[in-house]
Amino acid sequence: MCGIAAIVSHQYVNQELFDALTVLQHRGQDAAGIVTCENGRLHLRKENGLARDVFTNAQMLKLKGNMGIAHVRYPTAGCTSSAEAQPFYVNSPFGLTLAHNGNLTNTDELKKALFVEDQRHINTDSDSEVLLNVFAHELQSLGKLDLSVDDVFEAVRGVHRRCRGAYAVVIMITGVGILGFRDPHGIRPIVYGERKSDKGSEFMIASESVALDVLGFELIRDIEPGEAVFIEESGELHTQQCSDTVDHCPCIFEYVYFARPDSIIDDISVYKARLRMGEKLAEKIQREWPDHDIDVVIPIPDTSRTAALQMANKLGVKFREGFIKNRYIGRTFIMPGQKMREKSVRQKLNAIGLEFEGKNVLLVDDSVVRGTTSAQIIQMARDAGAKKVYFASAAPPVRYPNVYGIDMPAAHELIAHNLSEDEVGKAIGADRIIYQDLQDLIDAVRKGNPDIKHFDTSCFSKEYITGDIDDAYLDHIEGLRNDHAQGQRNAENFIIEMQNCE
Repeated sequence: MCGIAAIVSHQYVNQELFDALTVLQHRGQDAAGIVTCENGRLHLRKENGLARDVFTNAQMLKLKGNMGIAHVRYPTAGCTSSAEAQPFYVNSPFGLTLAHNGNLTNTDELKKALFVEDQRHINTDSDSEVLLNVFAHELQSLGKLDLSVDDVFEAVRGVHRRCRGAYAVVIMITGVGILGFRDPHGIRPIVYGERKSDKGSEFMIASESVALDVLGFELIRDIEPGEAVFIEESGELHTQQCSDTVDHCPCIFEYVYFARPDSIIDDISVYKARLRMGEKLAEKIQREWPDHDIDVVIPIPDTSRTAALQMANKLGVKFREGFIKNRYIGRTFIMPGQKMREKSVRQKLNAIGLEFEGKNVLLVDDSVVRGTTSAQIIQMARDAGAKKVYFASAAPPVRYPNVYGIDMPAAHELIAHNLSEDEVGKAIGADRIIYQDLQDLIDAVRKGNPDIKHFDTSCFSKEYITGDIDDAYLDHIEGLRNDHAQGQRNAENFIIEMQNCE
């Protein structure tokens, strides 16, 4: 789970890249970084923490240059060392820096080939460093001293031939320009836009359109699956399809939980998609539970609010805010460690007792992952006086890990992995649980863009679109992702910082 941004401008880009990171902060709260280019020299600052904590005024002043890239991170591969914060840098050829959102599924194979065949050293466990070196090798193998635009696109073709999985990427080629590209399935989002200035056009690439909106760039469109966009340092824009085969299959979980509601991804409004999720859930209740006794619908802040509001409207039931969120506590889903997650829920939410006393309440959340948060919130509703507590999820049961860049827990840590829907309801303490049907979820999202034929729904269906995921791979992932393994890896992993502004 990461956010990326890149800007080619006629003025310094440091402040605008920082502003972009604050807009994309929901995509990663573990680390942040910016690299800029000024007269052929790179200036880099990256560190663990929120964007507001990583950059001081003095450091920002050192990030000079009219083009640069930026990244916010929550690790889905590698460890939490600040050395794995992005952008990554490799000096040959030309001096390349990369920011990546997604997850490669053939990292081990690529890492071995990079060492044995390409004679490149990888210093971290990050698949993003692998991806950078694959691109670097493809560019270097062209044997050019003066790069053409076609050379850049040819290197992207090489990446597509070698890499599998999800990757939405921005790469800065020192003194040459900025490149953005997307894997042939278009799993992770990436858009680009333009802003007119007195000195000519300026361009921005970002994970979500909301970052362009805030900085005054006009959205041009999404980068197509397999396509690359290259912006020369002078501001000239080039685009080219770099994959022989494409199969557009965006991640549906972006619409359920991850993306901001004011973003538009692949021509689908995230906000509108969530409204339709609420309608579908309400229709399911009307269909399967017509004599329900729900008194009030209450969202679990913040992602589910849109779906819950529409659900209440459709059911003709009152909508009320029952929980107040402390906005200064991190999202529990992406906080490491079970004890930290449990502690965070109680710190983050407080119930408004008047909205619960003596009522049958329907709590609505975007999804149920571990069940930790859901169980505690249901108990909070009971403690606040609720007579009955029903629970609705805008997504189907999450039963399988996401391997394309969202930090899903190990399979055995997913509460629905080996349980029926009713068993999940009992496990979290609900009087009744209502899950969204998968087809209803797909219909709710696809209505915004019927040209999309299918979505990545692997965490619900175990259908992994890249075709290279089997039980052995999932077992391997489970060994890496469980809380114990992550804690041990982070405690033992110390990697020397290669370069950083202080």
